[in-house]
Amino acid sequence: MKFAPDGYIFMFGTFAVTLLLALWCRWTLVLMLPMLVIVFNFFRDPDRVPAGPGYVSPADGKVIEIFETDHPYTGKALKVGIFMNVFSVHVNRMPSSGEVEFLEYAPGKKWFANADKASLENERMYVGYRDEHGPVLLVQIAGLVARRIVCRLKKGDRLDRAQRFGMIKFGSKVDVYLPLTTKIKVKLGDQVFAGQTVIAEADE
Repeated sequence: MKFAPDGYIFMFGTFAVTLLLALWCRWTLVLMLPMLVIVFNFFRDPDRVPAGPGYVSPADGKVIEIFETDHPYTGKALKVGIFMNVFSVHVNRMPSSGEVEFLEYAPGKKWFANADKASLENERMYVGYRDEHGPVLLVQIAGLVARRIVCRLKKGDRLDRAQRFGMIKFGSKVDVYLPLTTKIKVKLGDQVFAGQTVIAEADE
């Protein structure tokens, strides 16, 4: 099993504390081993292969929003909101191949990530890129527990479909704005997997 590099400090830190406490008093393992498993599980980063052509999900989780909206970068677009709980893989991936054109960080609050206002009021990172069908916008949104958004991109970067570009630590949400011409292939309540589940197809 692979792990996200962003989690190494948490994984090694939790392991070190567990070991030290166990040397001091063995019964502490009853408390620390579950925590160790949770931390290692959170930062897992399995390899993924797209299940077919089209836009793949940028995140693991549950589809909680599908509606038409707009943004200055994309104009009118179809928005798909994906909520990640603490048991989801939190590494984020590109829905399609393209070149990064727009990056914007917005500080904010820490509402529950599945709340309607989270997309507008929580801490978030906007990533806009252009593929062969037009502009696509990704929004990494911090949740109630999340305290850091990781985005490794800079303008001009060109990434491939399903390629990793960042993560959100400890519970969060990712919104993706797709061209109006795309055909959404998921519905509310569906479980999706980053870099694997096809959430939409381009209307050729």
